[in-house]
Amino acid sequence: MEWRWAVFVRLTAAVALVAGLVGGSPAAAGTCSQVRVPGAAEQRSACLSDLTTTGTSASGHTVPADWAGLTPAGLPVPGAVPGVQVDGYFPDSSTTNTNNGWAHDSQFVLRLPERWNGGLVVSGSPGTRRQYANDRAISDHALAAGYAFAATDKGNTGLAFYTDGTRPGDALVEWNDRVTQLTVAAKAAVAHHYGTLPRRTLAAGLSNGGYLVRWQLENRPWLYDGGVDWEGTLWTTRGPNLLTFLPPALRGYQSGTVTGFPEGSRFLWDYHHKVYWDLTQRIYREELDPTWDGPLHAGVPFCTSGTPTCDADYDYASRPRAVHAAVSRIALTGRIGKPLITLHGTLDALLPIDQDSDTYAAMVKRKPLHRYYRVEAGTHVDALYDTYPDKLRPIAPCFLNALDTMGAWLDGVQPPPSRTIPRGTGDLATTCSLG
Repeated sequence: MEWRWAVFVRLTAAVALVAGLVGGSPAAAGTCSQVRVPGAAEQRSACLSDLTTTGTSASGHTVPADWAGLTPAGLPVPGAVPGVQVDGYFPDSSTTNTNNGWAHDSQFVLRLPERWNGGLVVSGSPGTRRQYANDRAISDHALAAGYAFAATDKGNTGLAFYTDGTRPGDALVEWNDRVTQLTVAAKAAVAHHYGTLPRRTLAAGLSNGGYLVRWQLENRPWLYDGGVDWEGTLWTTRGPNLLTFLPPALRGYQSGTVTGFPEGSRFLWDYHHKVYWDLTQRIYREELDPTWDGPLHAGVPFCTSGTPTCDADYDYASRPRAVHAAVSRIALTGRIGKPLITLHGTLDALLPIDQDSDTYAAMVKRKPLHRYYRVEAGTHVDALYDTYPDKLRPIAPCFLNALDTMGAWLDGVQPPPSRTIPRGTGDLATTCSLG
């Protein structure tokens, strides 16, 4: 992956160059200018009257399918935010993303509000979704607060993301590299557009996007001022990780004795088995351990325990050293270098809280840089709150509060101590207090 370092060096130089040139001709308020994103192989700028999902859904500058189902229906919708949107892609050889009529991965979106607060929020998509996946969950709120916003598809998308790359772990390694690449490029584009580098840059994301926040603050802290992690996926070389807790869940589901997930989430298990557990285990196992099922691609869906190479019988601990080495390429350490806020639901039925964020909070070495808020009755997919409003609490309002809290933290206001946020009553889709 020599391209990673070449791109990083070129873009870092671009930021330094722009930093030395800015200050002479920033975009005037109320005007619209063409924006150049350094390193992009293709890009299109559009001057829009509204950069939020209300406006971009009408103008065709988002893809609602990318963000469908990630937030509760009642999440507040901000007013119009005029500005410039840039859609484009960086050089890449894979072609799973068809957004914008391009059969090209490493697509990104950059939004530059007319009224800028001096900040930049950078995000990678959750799951295996594409670059607009965070439009409703993060972009709307960030733009309304005055932040510029940038998001990447992570360099490969879709359920067969594991076909990208040449050796186990390559596709996931690229996810981290593409966030770094976009952060550097977005800083340069912001500086050119507004006439100054952003005074603060935040990493923000959910699920796989939350993992990316953790990794960036551990490995590229100089690029950011802080981050907000919404139930990030935990990868550790020895475990826990997806490959240690999903196979027992699959075996247990078949026998009616699921272990490893919160008992209170039992009402969600049928749905998660059908939609998430089996599929997630197979595609991530194929990415990191393709030898398990020989010539098959991502195993046999919903196979019965005892079937040869069935993923329900997968035992990560006993797999060859090469498999653990592949996981080590993406593993987290807890060595964050900038402030981080983590949120996780106590009823998460995909990433069980005790094997994910509880563990990660214990891993964090510099405790004063970390705040951890456990959201009582929160689960992995906020849209399920609309189905079970009497049993769940959406995490999105808490996450948006956390974005504001991070901004205040960087201004010198200490955030509330880590704690469990009670479920509460009333319309939980609109507000959440961290303290």
